[in-house]
Parts: sequence; structure tokens; C-alpha cells
Amino acid sequence: MIKFVKTFRRDEDGAVTVEWVVLTAAVVGLAFLSYSVIEDSNDAVLTASGEAVLTAQDYLNN
Repeated sequence: MIKFVKTFRRDEDGAVTVEWVVLTAAVVGLAFLSYSVIEDSNDAVLTASGEAVLTAQDYLNN
């Protein structure tokens, strides 16, 4: 039994798995955050572009 406990304490396979899970969760979280920021900026750019096109059309039609 003592040998099993010593072997269990030295075995780091589980710790490596936990580290990879945490790292993967961090990457997914950063990807989601980045997507949110890019989406908001993209909406603002598209709105401004659309307004500019409409303004140019109004200017050319008058």
C-alpha cells in the first residue's frame, strides 16, 4: 500500500491533463472575447460605410 501511495504521488499524468484543460479553456475564452470585440467593431464600420454610401448617393442624385 505504501508503494502504491508513493507511485501515485509521483505520477504527473493527471496534472498534465488538468494543465491542458485549463490552457484550452483560456484559449477558448480569449477567442470568444476577441470575436466579441471584432464583431462590435465590424458592426460600427459597416454602419459608417452604409451611411457614407447613402450620403454619396444623395449627393450625386441632387
